[in-house]
Amino acid sequence: MAMQGRFHYYEGYDMKEVTFPERVMYELGIETLFVSNAAGGMNPSFKIGDLMIINDHINFFPEHPLHGKNFPTGPRFPDMHEAYDKSLRQLADDIAKEKNIRVVHGVYVGVQGPTFETPAEYAMYHRLGGDAVGMSTVPEVIVARHCGIKVFGMSIITDLGIEGKPVEVSHEEVQEAANKAQPLMTEIMREIIKRS
Repeated sequence: MAMQGRFHYYEGYDMKEVTFPERVMYELGIETLFVSNAAGGMNPSFKIGDLMIINDHINFFPEHPLHGKNFPTGPRFPDMHEAYDKSLRQLADDIAKEKNIRVVHGVYVGVQGPTFETPAEYAMYHRLGGDAVGMSTVPEVIVARHCGIKVFGMSIITDLGIEGKPVEVSHEEVQEAANKAQPLMTEIMREIIKRS
């Protein structure tokens, strides 16, 4: 099953609507979820166009997708110590090395949006342990893990918010960087699917 786009919280959807596709995936028997996003890089070693394998995330959304009555797909308090499957991350590293594709690893910070971050916000998120920041992904991953679905995630670093080096960013520039890097990300994900 493949989705074309997603529902964003900043568009006015509530968290139940944002994560409804993952509930449908669970009912269809999906066992592994691949998520991708465009993100602003805060790690000084990152470059625009880098593919970041998501090791973990920090949730800054104001509403939690599991708030309210517990769905019977998982426990009331699901464990999130390995939200992003370690074996899939290792496989992605192996594939990237074979195909000579540069990948980096990091922690994704999920925020509400829809504004790009201020320099102070970028600095704060980085100091808190984040390597990239974006406006999606985290709610879907939480619900997938609640359902027992394994997750592999990748961010395309489309702009940089490195402390001391403020750079203005536009939506068009973000889209352009994402379009250039997408074929490499797709190649890695297709190969993971073939091998797992």
